[in-house]
Amino acid sequence: MVINVLKTDYLTNLIYNKTPGRLSSLLAAKTTLTMAENNIDWGSLSFSYMKTDFNVRCTFTNGKWGPIEVSDSEYVPLHIAASCLHYGQESFEGLKAFRGKDGKVRIFRPIENAKRFIRSAEGIGMEPMPEELFLEMVRKVVELNERFVPPYGTGASLYIRPFQIGITPLVGVKPATDYMVIMLVTPVGPYFKSGFKPCKVCMSRDHDRVAPKGTGSIKVGGNYAASLVAGERAHNLGYSVMLYLDPKEKKYIDECGAANFFAIKDNTYITPASESILPSITNMSLRQIAEDLGVKVEARPIAIEELPTFEEASACGTAAVCSPIHLIDDLDTGKSYTFGSPDEAGPVTTKLYNQLRAIQNGEVEDIHGWCEILDI
Repeated sequence: MVINVLKTDYLTNLIYNKTPGRLSSLLAAKTTLTMAENNIDWGSLSFSYMKTDFNVRCTFTNGKWGPIEVSDSEYVPLHIAASCLHYGQESFEGLKAFRGKDGKVRIFRPIENAKRFIRSAEGIGMEPMPEELFLEMVRKVVELNERFVPPYGTGASLYIRPFQIGITPLVGVKPATDYMVIMLVTPVGPYFKSGFKPCKVCMSRDHDRVAPKGTGSIKVGGNYAASLVAGERAHNLGYSVMLYLDPKEKKYIDECGAANFFAIKDNTYITPASESILPSITNMSLRQIAEDLGVKVEARPIAIEELPTFEEASACGTAAVCSPIHLIDDLDTGKSYTFGSPDEAGPVTTKLYNQLRAIQNGEVEDIHGWCEILDI
């Protein structure tokens, strides 16, 4: 497929100087590129940033959302007193687009990301972006960067990163009145280098990801900043991630790094229920698939003492889908918990993973209508 790509060095200046900067008025300067001309080794992609052709932006000011604007700049002009820089008014999302077996581009469950984006904005006093505007921006940024959607069969995908920031200059602590939403995309490979292989994780009571009654259930940057020290400690000790316990009592399993946790026992999919856990769209999807496959589902507190009874364990999220866990080391007590083989994922986790990937790649019927197919 051939797409028309606008390339202008002055696009960002046009937008931010409030002179005509809409895509429709700038198509005079364009080049024609195809996916074959990317020179990307799709099968060797890591989960990292790669520059693509365009990002899309939308600003809320004077009490209303403006038009969607298109930029080829990787930079954001910000006032030095912008609320996002001083008081952390920032939220983000993560979702993916896939090139299916039939060659069509599918975006996986974008409406759920739109809903969560609203909850995150509301959670830190930002102006929520309407669902349809969010979806329009997602479609636009994928269409503009269609040549970066990896080919079917490579295991890669186009990662879509929407984020919202408060841009009002503030010195006092209060919510901004002006906001910007930007959506960028980048082609990515597996989140973990080992791919769909069992990993080792650790847990420690010395680290909390979030506070009780805090921001754990929404997707804001501060939650991830608070996890960086613990994450680096885990990496330095040879583990993939830090497994967090509940921040109130330190008795129950909470999040697994930046992902949700689930376990398999007696043909039952068990995942923690906690107000400090981010509701994962991948976890939501896996639970539905589990029920479709005749596996019972339980969302409830999981005590540490229950770990030895599990047959399989895994982290799950947009980036990795499923990251099977073979070993959990408790750094405080010296206890270790193992699940299945160190070389391959358990049978139920494998079925769930394969079915979800098959839906995303258009290999099986999308009976729940999760994928939005773009007409490009």
